[in-house]
Order: sequence, then structure tokens, then C-alpha cells
Amino acid sequence: MGLGFSAEGRPIFANRHGTPGGRRVLVIGVIHGDEDDGLAIVNNLSTQPVPDGVELWLVESMNPDGQANLDRHNGNSVDLNRNFPYKWGPIGEPGNGQYAGTGPASEPETQAIVNLISQLQPDIAIWYHQDLFVVNPASGREGRVRARYAELAGLPMGQITGGTYTGIAATWARNELSGNDGVAFIVELGSTLSPTEAATHADAVRTIAVEG
Repeated sequence: MGLGFSAEGRPIFANRHGTPGGRRVLVIGVIHGDEDDGLAIVNNLSTQPVPDGVELWLVESMNPDGQANLDRHNGNSVDLNRNFPYKWGPIGEPGNGQYAGTGPASEPETQAIVNLISQLQPDIAIWYHQDLFVVNPASGREGRVRARYAELAGLPMGQITGGTYTGIAATWARNELSGNDGVAFIVELGSTLSPTEAATHADAVRTIAVEG
């Protein structure tokens, strides 16, 4: 399904697998263009059987410009993970590593994912990043799902620090899905990801899709 186009005109797609009307799980492989190891996980998920009762939605990349340009940002030099509308804040200007754009959801890539999640209302949404090799802890159901994923994937739990965290995709999604107790979180992969590790992460997604 076409979601729209990037700032430089590249298409953004979502593909559905599994049981229509089942528990909806959304996985986004790439948000920062120079952190693209999540693609291998999405590719595994797209080629292996989906558990019964799970409607799996896969977005290989919400930042095709960044991938093409080998850059964190989109074609407008915006860090898409600072551009989401919930608690957006102005950061820098073009050239700044965390430049948040001209306003909340100013970028077409952000708008595409906001529209998708608002319509789908997934039960679980996951974004892949690199390379801190960690999953951030949380409380309640959110915390249990995160901890289970980390256990299955062999990642430690720990705080993600070092940036200005406004306009974050998973934070926006968590707020959007809060009425349905939905879960949205970031998985920080390491600096490399072997095929075996990608398969392990894909298995973790399938497991939490059933258990979560």
C-alpha cells in the first residue's frame, strides 16, 4: 500500500501480511537513513509465516531519501525522529544533526506514518535504530512487552540518553494509541547485524505479537 512520497519524491510503502482483522503489529525498519540494519529484520518478517491471528504491517523504510543519500536526515535535512507532532519542539536549523523541521509533522514522511498509525491503530508498533544496543525500560504493559522483546532478542535494558528527545516517533505513537493500551517502542540494534541476529529479532517480533 502506498503511503505517500518522501521530500525528494521517493515512494513510501506499507505491506500487510497475516490474518486480516487480527492483532495489528507495525514494524518500521528505517527512520534514520544511515541506520538501516532493520531492513534485514523486516525482510525476514515478510518472507516467513505470520502467526495465526496476527495482522502484520511492514514498512521497510519511512526515510528513503536518507537511505539513498547515506544520511540520517530526509531530503530536507530534517531528523524525522524529531518531527512528530506530540511534544514537538524546534531544534536547530538545516545542518544541525537533530534539526526538527519547520514545525510539527512538517515532513511528508512524518505525515505518511502519522496517517498510517492513526488509521491502523496497531496494538504494537516498533522502530529500529542503531547502534546503542539497548531497549529502554518502561512500566505497565508497555514495560512488559519491551522487556520480553529484549529477552528474546538478547538485548540489555537501559536508558537511551544523549539527545534532545522532542517530536519522537514512538512517543507520538504511544500517545496516539494510549486509549487502546497500545505499545510503541524503539529497538536500538548494535553496530552490525548478522543474518542470524536478524532472524532472532524477527522471531522476537512474532513472539510478542502473539503474547503481547
